[in-house]
Amino acid sequence: MNPKKIKSITESLLFASGEPMKTVKVAKIIGVAEVEIENAVMALNKDYAEDRGLIVVKIKDTIQLATNPENAPFISELIKNEIQENLSQAALEVLSIAAYRGPISRAEIEAIRGVNCSFTLRALLIRGLLDRTENIKDNRRYLYNISLDFLKKLGLESVEKLPDWEMLQKKEEIGEIGNVTEENNPN
Repeated sequence: MNPKKIKSITESLLFASGEPMKTVKVAKIIGVAEVEIENAVMALNKDYAEDRGLIVVKIKDTIQLATNPENAPFISELIKNEIQENLSQAALEVLSIAAYRGPISRAEIEAIRGVNCSFTLRALLIRGLLDRTENIKDNRRYLYNISLDFLKKLGLESVEKLPDWEMLQKKEEIGEIGNVTEENNPN
């Protein structure tokens, strides 16, 4: 395959993923040798070196598309503005569910709310209000919980300090609603 095409596809995969990717995985998707991905990353960074807004960060065998560190003050301002904007009703509901029932899967949150919450979860992760961890029962899925930043913003030292936490944490009806799996969730 043409090196320019490999570079283009690599860039697209990193952009679409939005998360770190193993070079071996990128190579497998494209159908080329891992060394060709490493060459594509070097070529991308050479392109990006010319006053561009992006870079490819490489740590060992993992790569990720990231913003140019020179633009950090502007990115910080954007993130600060997004965090300070009012949260939607959906975001408040998802935060409440994660606070009182976390760690909790996306399927369980959707079963409680009755609607798809992928976009809301992503927005809350970007704002730093939720943390996402791998689910040890199903490594293809994630579990969501409120972040330490969320607690700091509320001035709380732990989730147990949330209003009515103990009562709502043990509420049977909530547990029954949340007792679903990814497979039997219609959303």
